[in-house]
Amino acid sequence: MIEVTSVSMRYGAFQALDDVSFTARPGRVTGFLGPNGAGKSTTMRVVVGLTPPTAGYATVGGRRYADLPNPGREVGVLLDASAQHAGRTGREVLTIAQRTLGVPAGRVEAMLDLVSLTRAEAGRRVRNYSLGMRQRLGIATALIGDPSVLILDEPANGLDPAGIRWMRDLLRDYADRGGTVLLSSHLLHEIEVVADDLVVIGHGRIIAQGAKEELLAAAGTLVRTPEVATLAQALADAGLVAHACGPDALRVEGDPRHVGLVALTAGVPLEELRPAEGAGLEEMFLELTSDSQRDTTPEGAAA
Repeated sequence: MIEVTSVSMRYGAFQALDDVSFTARPGRVTGFLGPNGAGKSTTMRVVVGLTPPTAGYATVGGRRYADLPNPGREVGVLLDASAQHAGRTGREVLTIAQRTLGVPAGRVEAMLDLVSLTRAEAGRRVRNYSLGMRQRLGIATALIGDPSVLILDEPANGLDPAGIRWMRDLLRDYADRGGTVLLSSHLLHEIEVVADDLVVIGHGRIIAQGAKEELLAAAGTLVRTPEVATLAQALADAGLVAHACGPDALRVEGDPRHVGLVALTAGVPLEELRPAEGAGLEEMFLELTSDSQRDTTPEGAAA
């Protein structure tokens, strides 16, 4: 498993990470979510030893990444699909990884088949690859050592809908066979579909974590109305806590029947009233990260 324990990271006066702790467990896909600049990539870099933390530590399988005798055989990593030698062919990139890790030569063709890169594509220079093809090559490189842990930062960038479906099925199968997956993505819907656990980070701090079903089930009631300010006041007067999740929507810590009665009594027209669990991950993400958004569009909302 991956364990991040009390990790803090400071760049001069900027606190990039502040006492970050979470666990990604075997047999499960852990979705790592947060707005741009929240600390996702920095955390992943700490886990794989690229960024020494100011405080705290991270381990994979009980050991620091730097202490693993052959890291690529235990941890598959894809942090930047564009960080590949542009002058080499896809097959050459995989062959170098295969020889470096000391795995059988047959793994190269097996990985090319797995990620659906054709013989012609494998023979092309990486500089001529689309972003989606580079993502596939990066995933192949991460998997070539047959690791038990995968750490992927935005692996769906550049993939078409069929490619996203392929990646989702690949990660689901990998986790179902006992692998550990830590997955960062802008595509909230894809995280919602494939993830078992969620870790949400904002301003370098963990603001929510747990099983996906539990986090979504605790969401309460989603209500939409053109008179959101009036309803918010009525709910407050009734002792109910409401959180804004859009210009005309609230998530209320209460059951739909109670919320509906408050709206009826206050004479507020409702356009939607339902358990917030069905509203999905986007509403939960918007609420949890409302004070850490850099703009009005959350990661994944426009995807």
